Amino acid sequence: MSNKYYNSPKGIWIDNLNDDGTDNENFETDIKGKLKSALQMPNIMVLAGSGTSLGNIVNGPKMWDLWRACTTDDMETIANACFTESKFNSQIDANQNIEICLSHCEAYLQVGENVDKTQSFINKCKEIILDKCRFITYKNAQLVGHKEFIRKLARRKSKDPRVKLFTTNYDTCFEDAAGLLGITVIDGFSFSMPRIYDARFFDMDIVRRNTSSSSTNTHYLEGVYQLYKLHGSTNWSRRNTNSYIIEQAENVTAENSCMIFPAKGKYQQSYIQPHLELIARFSQSLREPNTCLIIAGFGFNDDHLSEPILSAILSNPHLKVIIVSPTIESDIEKPSSETSKYWGMFKKIADDRKNDEIFFLNCDFQQFSSLIPDLTALSPAENLHENMKKLFGDRDA
Repeated sequence: MSNKYYNSPKGIWIDNLNDDGTDNENFETDIKGKLKSALQMPNIMVLAGSGTSLGNIVNGPKMWDLWRACTTDDMETIANACFTESKFNSQIDANQNIEICLSHCEAYLQVGENVDKTQSFINKCKEIILDKCRFITYKNAQLVGHKEFIRKLARRKSKDPRVKLFTTNYDTCFEDAAGLLGITVIDGFSFSMPRIYDARFFDMDIVRRNTSSSSTNTHYLEGVYQLYKLHGSTNWSRRNTNSYIIEQAENVTAENSCMIFPAKGKYQQSYIQPHLELIARFSQSLREPNTCLIIAGFGFNDDHLSEPILSAILSNPHLKVIIVSPTIESDIEKPSSETSKYWGMFKKIADDRKNDEIFFLNCDFQQFSSLIPDLTALSPAENLHENMKKLFGDRDA
């Protein structure tokens, strides 16, 4: 797979290979220059989709993997019973998608008379999805791209606004990568145990108190970023005694999990706390002046996130957008019936403006992480962490 970027002023794709198969020597330099210019914006926000957890290195599950896990082997009998009861035709190729399937089943629960088999299938699917998203076993090996991505973005000057990383992923790739680097994550949970969710923690920051001086200057800690998990997480649990209390826990089950599972109903579920608060902060960040938005591995299939992005592009004159995907060129060229309508809309806006306010980059997340230019040197927190590794060895947590 060749890497490409779209040159909006010229209306052409620039390949990393020349026509004769040799390397385009200017390709990487051009991209790093464009990225460095965009990343100088005071506000940096990221939207990371499932594509950031895919590939042979990270090894996260694809939607097809989830479909197979929920309909074959031990699940085949349960699935067929549900499909018969709910009248779902799994033989149609387009229906062989776990989100479409669960959407149908959830709808049937509202109108069907006999729903026991359908409810059982849905419950089993949620347990399987939760289990499949706990795929991180070798953190250092699997999270190479995530570590590089976070290391580069979280090392901005501490006086700049914190990088805000929004993700629809359930897995813990970004927080685990931060832990390996000694970088602090502000994720809306308390720092005491048990870790309880309270959105007010996003409005707090970490500072270094100077005890040897009477100076009142605020010194913000280096190596800190904010993480917003829009659809919940594999380690988020609702307390049985109070569904409004969300805490981080191990051995979370589908029944007490705080996740928006794949289904068309996730738009309605996004109006339930804490998801409503998280999505509201996403929309608010999009309207901040002088903002750079990085969109990586996101297919624009969630209207409740894609619409605010489109609105911000049209109304925020100081917004720069970088869209990264290994299939971005083909997604843009496909008819809207085969892909998200937003690809064509964003491409048209870019062509009309003929500038780099919307920058399309055809590469995977690992490659993109390597292309991000270094913004600063190692932070004190990272230097300490590196020295600790030299003393005690490099161990997975």
